[in-house]
Amino acid sequence: MRRFWGNVELDPNRLNKQVPDVAEHVVEHLNRLAGAAVRVRLEIEADVPGGVPAKTVMDVTENARTLKFEGFGFEEE
Repeated sequence: MRRFWGNVELDPNRLNKQVPDVAEHVVEHLNRLAGAAVRVRLEIEADVPGGVPAKTVMDVTENARTLKFEGFGFEEE
């Protein structure tokens, strides 16, 4: 075996517990391998039927920029 890939849906209410578990039990094992090139990506989707308040749009946009998100945005749909 020369390549691993995986994806998992995380509970946003348990993110502080689940992310360290994924890092410890999967990523660290792979990262320890000589010559391994490990990449981890985080994708976020949020549907808000009642709409996102303007303040939240502003805060999330600024935080995404500060955290150097490669792409992000809000949509009407």
